[in-house]
Formats: sequence, C-alpha cells, structure tokens
Amino acid sequence: MTGKPPDPNATPARPSVLSLAIKEKAALYAAYMPFLKHGGMFVPTVKPYKLGDEIYLILALMDDPNKYPIAGKVAWITPAGANNNKAQGIGVHFPDDETGHRAKLRIEEILGAALRSSRATHTL
Repeated sequence: MTGKPPDPNATPARPSVLSLAIKEKAALYAAYMPFLKHGGMFVPTVKPYKLGDEIYLILALMDDPNKYPIAGKVAWITPAGANNNKAQGIGVHFPDDETGHRAKLRIEEILGAALRSSRATHTL
C-alpha cells in the first residue's frame, strides 16, 4: 500500500470537541485531576488520543448554569482494559488562561475539603 506524504499546506486537524456533564460531587471528585499544574479533568471516551492532542472540552458542573469551555491538551490516557477496571478515557490538562483558571477555581470551590481525601479517583 502506498501513501502520499503529508501536505505541508494542509490545515491542521481541528481539536476534538468533547462534552462532560458532572451531576454529583462524587463524580467530580473522581474525575478532577488536581495534581496537574493548572488542574484537569478525566473524560471517559473510547476514541483514541495521543498525549499532547488538543481537546476542546465543554464542561457542565452539577447545578451551575454556566458551561466551562476549555481548550486543553491530553495529559493522561487510560487505555481499554486498564488495571483495577479503571474507566477508559483521557485526562485533559486545563490551559494557563482565564478559562482554565475559572474551571479550576469553580471545581475546587465545589469540592472544598474533599480535595484532601484519599478516596480513589479515575486517575491515581
């Protein structure tokens, strides 16, 4: 099979758009990734991604009427069949900008003291 070389004039692939609606505090705790520098969110997905892929995440948090549009990057991958029956998906690292800071602050405000818990999460 022969393939053509990549076209240097082609427009780069647009970031994938994912949406995640968190309905309860326990689910938010399990998905939030506070160990990433600007915070991040685990997003269950079966679509294959690579580290560094750009993701446009639309995040809805429980009763908050605001949606949080976040242009982040894949910083974590949990493949299918991972140990301990972890959910397959990706960790999206929030950007160091206003949208990333807003999402991180809101999540940490909702979680409060739960952030110091030792309960298992989707990541660590």
